[in-house]
Amino acid sequence: MDVRVHGKNMTVGDAMREIADNKVRHAGRIFDTGGSADVEFSALHNPRVGDNRFRVEITTLAAGHTVRTQATAPDDRAAFDLALDKFERQLRRLKERLIGRSRKPANKALNDGAVASDEPTQEGLEIYRTKRFEMRPMTPEEAALQIEMLGHDFFFFLNANSGEHCVLYHRHDGRLGLIEPE
Repeated sequence: MDVRVHGKNMTVGDAMREIADNKVRHAGRIFDTGGSADVEFSALHNPRVGDNRFRVEITTLAAGHTVRTQATAPDDRAAFDLALDKFERQLRRLKERLIGRSRKPANKALNDGAVASDEPTQEGLEIYRTKRFEMRPMTPEEAALQIEMLGHDFFFFLNANSGEHCVLYHRHDGRLGLIEPE
């Protein structure tokens, strides 16, 4: 597994870089895909965040799913350890679900390949970020797996059952909601 370790608003020391590289490689053994992972350390300079000044985010693509975790802590090592625990837990959960799920071969293609653009628009309201990704048909169950692996509040997808674009979202009561067009 190729691991990219970098810092945002801080420099990552050689010792921490080596520790992060080794541990993320070790966690990547769960899928053995030889893919890549991105580990971003960032220092938060906002006094309102309190003691949790360091944030670590680990992102990778595993079996067509984007797995992203983040954690904050008072020091970079503790934040990394928390993020790594979450990362390994998500990879194991993803692998168990993929093995345990029986699907038709046509539904095995999942939504992947997101491309981001940070170009602002010229008209009126400024759009901070634009993401483009290939819309492959997936069932609502697969979309629920994606929303959990990404850690987002909502997920836009093409429903394989109806052929319509739908939105899956987290409700305030902790359950998932599905928005479908009429």
